[in-house]
Amino acid sequence: MNLTTTYLGLELKSPLVPSASPLSEDIDNIKLMEDAGASAVVMHSLFEEQLTLEKYELHHHLTYGTESFAEALTYFPESINFRIGPEEYLEHIRKAKEKVDIPIIASLNGSSLGGWTKYGKLMEEAGASALELNIYYVPTNPDLSSHDIEQNYLDILKSVKSAVTIPVAVKLSPYFTNTANIAKRLDHAGTDGLVLFNRFYQPDINLEHLEVEPHVLLSTAQAMRLPLRWIAILYGQIHSSLAATSGIHNAHDVVKMLMVGANVTMLCSVLLREGINHIQCLEKDLQEWMKTHEYESVTQMQGSMSQLNCPNPSAFERAQYMKALQTYNPDSGRVYTKS
Repeated sequence: MNLTTTYLGLELKSPLVPSASPLSEDIDNIKLMEDAGASAVVMHSLFEEQLTLEKYELHHHLTYGTESFAEALTYFPESINFRIGPEEYLEHIRKAKEKVDIPIIASLNGSSLGGWTKYGKLMEEAGASALELNIYYVPTNPDLSSHDIEQNYLDILKSVKSAVTIPVAVKLSPYFTNTANIAKRLDHAGTDGLVLFNRFYQPDINLEHLEVEPHVLLSTAQAMRLPLRWIAILYGQIHSSLAATSGIHNAHDVVKMLMVGANVTMLCSVLLREGINHIQCLEKDLQEWMKTHEYESVTQMQGSMSQLNCPNPSAFERAQYMKALQTYNPDSGRVYTKS
């Protein structure tokens, strides 16, 4: 079976790509990913706050003692919260490139326009084959309009694109008034790919200590439905590559994402649960499925079940929502208990 695919202009040996996760913080893990069949690896993210903090600390040491100030340094995350700093991140890319032959995709995570975006150039110089721009933004200001929010995404993308020559993908959240519109605008602004979707980690409350605390939940198979729907809708409407992420746990998930139009399928939670070698299982199962169903290549199935090509394009829209509600049988999906 021919598993090759193209993503961000890169020729990849398969659609199986580990996404940004703590696994890539270890160079040996990246080598294990390649050996297990990964066609590329997205590095863990370098955060805007890390770059801002480094700049602030440099300014602090250069001006220390010149004046007194009472501003709390805790406006920035403590350095200990970041496992590695910016220089270490760049060195990590260099070492990874020396260790493996597959493309290394650097990840830059931020939410505001600023000088930190030019750090993408240093990632390129360190050897990154492409850059994933993870714009993780939770707007809390009720006076901020959707137009302003979307324009911020476009401005950040343009800033990064002006600084690098390598391909740039934008990792989006699903929380837009019109996902198709922002996808089209980013496409026109020059993005080489869209990664759908970013999973916002929701906080929890510790009732014993009355504190808000982070609570990371790994994805389940149900999470794939959202990117599946939007990739199906966007396929053929934009020129950018499409990467599916979230909820991809087995070969059937991979096939579904490819059929709706994904160029690659990104893996995170399943590798954290099952281990890096699970990539081998996914590749083997994908090949077996293709052989059984007489598919010779990945490109043969890509987009075949997108809204553009499937027999029932309304299945991705409101009509199917109404049909689903009308045909649902409670007895087949619920367990009732007698009081």
